[in-house]
Amino acid sequence: MVTGATSGIGKACALILAKNGYHIIATGRRSDRLDGLKSEVPDGIEVLPLVFDVRDKEAVFKLIENLPDSWKNIDLLINNAGNAHGMDPIQTGSLDDWDAMMDINVKGLLYVSKAVIPGMTARKSGMIINIGSIAGKEVYPNGNVYCGSKHAVDAITKGMRIDLNPYGIKVIGIHPGLVETEFSVVRFKGDEERAEKVYQGFEPLLAQDIAEIVEFCVNRPSHVVLADILVLPTAQATATTVHKNL
Repeated sequence: MVTGATSGIGKACALILAKNGYHIIATGRRSDRLDGLKSEVPDGIEVLPLVFDVRDKEAVFKLIENLPDSWKNIDLLINNAGNAHGMDPIQTGSLDDWDAMMDINVKGLLYVSKAVIPGMTARKSGMIINIGSIAGKEVYPNGNVYCGSKHAVDAITKGMRIDLNPYGIKVIGIHPGLVETEFSVVRFKGDEERAEKVYQGFEPLLAQDIAEIVEFCVNRPSHVVLADILVLPTAQATATTVHKNL
């Protein structure tokens, strides 16, 4: 199961896992894009689209708990759905933006995990990969609530690893730096020109780079887990230190 599979990192993960023989439960809000995945996976691989917003607790549990029998045993969960809204200082931040980030990045991850984990603990097997951010490792100016949400993802990931340890479930946190996706367009409320400037003057990570790390993680031997991974483009040293040739 890959959440936020309609674009960016989520879509790239879904496609690379399909190439590795996984049947894919692809979740997201845009049904046309989920349906489009079916034409991009190898022959013999099935894609089950689930259309819901991870913020919608009732929809999350209804759809996951009522999966067809052949789809109930979820071996791998990629909690990828997430967002950033705005870059205002804390004193002028939007309550709607704060709600969106906390509801999607934190509560949405928890809802999906809560629906999937009981099956894994019953089988005493499985893997959960939470896509975090460098913003979960350090705080930067005007990042306040977004950084808070990603720090929460980091802490929840660590807590999951401890609690699920007796069940043999692998829990992995992948924390990317600057990745060129639709992320900045969303953060800047559709301002594509401003979003493009974020990635000018250096070579950012691509969604495929993160998907290849996911691929590497899932193909490790059963006794190996890459618990915590921070990945940056070469030009980036910290959240705010980026060498640009402008």
